[in-house]
Amino acid sequence: MNRVHIKTYGCQMNERDSEAVAAMLRARGYRIVETEDECDILLLNTCSVRDAAEQKAIGKAGYSLHKKRHNPDFVLGILGCMAQNRGAELLDRLPDVDLIVGTQKFHRVPDYLDNLRAARSAGVPVGQAIIDTAEEAGSQNTIRDHVESAEPQVCAFVSIQQGCNMDCSFCIVPTTRGDERSRPMEDIVRECEEVVEKGAREVTLLGQIVTSYGRRDYPHTGNVTPFVQLLEKVNAIPKLERIRFTSPHPRGFREDLADAFRRLPKLGEYVHLPVQSGSDRILKAMRRPYSRERYLEIVRSLRAAQPGMAFSTDIIVGFPGETEEDFQQTVDLCRQVDFDMAYIFKYSVRSGTPAATLEGQVPDPVREERNRILLEELGKGSLRRAQSLVGTVQEVLVEGPDKTGERFMGRTRGNRATVFEAAPRLVGSLVQVEITRASVSTLYGNLVISGAGLQSPLGAASL
Repeated sequence: MNRVHIKTYGCQMNERDSEAVAAMLRARGYRIVETEDECDILLLNTCSVRDAAEQKAIGKAGYSLHKKRHNPDFVLGILGCMAQNRGAELLDRLPDVDLIVGTQKFHRVPDYLDNLRAARSAGVPVGQAIIDTAEEAGSQNTIRDHVESAEPQVCAFVSIQQGCNMDCSFCIVPTTRGDERSRPMEDIVRECEEVVEKGAREVTLLGQIVTSYGRRDYPHTGNVTPFVQLLEKVNAIPKLERIRFTSPHPRGFREDLADAFRRLPKLGEYVHLPVQSGSDRILKAMRRPYSRERYLEIVRSLRAAQPGMAFSTDIIVGFPGETEEDFQQTVDLCRQVDFDMAYIFKYSVRSGTPAATLEGQVPDPVREERNRILLEELGKGSLRRAQSLVGTVQEVLVEGPDKTGERFMGRTRGNRATVFEAAPRLVGSLVQVEITRASVSTLYGNLVISGAGLQSPLGAASL
């Protein structure tokens, strides 16, 4: 009874948390298996951003509990944001769940599973689920361990903070993740050094609002924020080739961060910069502390630092009170920025958030139509930007085989997935690829032989 499968819903933070739980369980002697059909213990690491995400996880949990009829020792655990948000209430829907663990208690999972296994091995009936959703000081320092990962990773994720102090009216993350808490800078740098020694060549720094990192823990030095100080230290790690970060907030993009893209050679020319809406009126209702013009100023400052900067964003359509004029302002902003990629969400009521009680809820058909229009607009823009790279030579970090297993893939400095023929020995290396064709989401090309004399036009190589 030691085979564990972890199914993850939601964001990269959840993926990172699942990796850390898996590493801790391996260290405790558990086997992490690829499918739930193989497991004795199923852990669902859940998302709570939208109600649909919670319902999907609840449906999966209900379906999985049929295993208990065939295996009384089967263990089902619910972890993460939904566990934090709903707690013991989940037992009303799922009375046979064994374990409910919130976002500040991931590191307790091995102990709780050990206790469940010991009780069942001794024939002691376990009458009630273990529920732990309490806050815990210092919990942000426990989700850090790539060192026990079974396979070397070319691209590694390192958590730098947990929680969020923003007050967006549509978001439940501050409830599920708690207040903002940053890890010590030296611990983060040490973890980055460790994953690089294991073979990582790219590190992505993760947090709810990474640009707020350390603002209460470290002084600004020479007008440089703690987050940029951290980027400087990670940039100095030998053998590391690239740095990325997600997710930031427009409020955190000051002059020092724009300048970091100019002077730190390992910082990739790509920014995920959530805008949510192009209407000042809707931004105010969302409690987003910036204006449309301020957002465009940030974009201009980043492109001044790196002309080839690539941008992705998050947008909500159909927010309560959004008029056709508000929506058209969002469409216009998307055209001005010329995003490479965007995650578009149709607003859905999220209980427990201020937006759920706002007047002017937009009808479903209108939300659907606005979602369709924006997807089409952004798809055209993404394809146009991708096709502009055809004929250029891009620096690509080789990550491994593509989905077909017949070729290899990697990403450009601007985070474009790129597919090409290569040898396995090149995994983890930076190579030059001449782009021959492009789709909305993927570039295709050929390796450039050293000395062939192919050159990229100014600015294009950084996309």
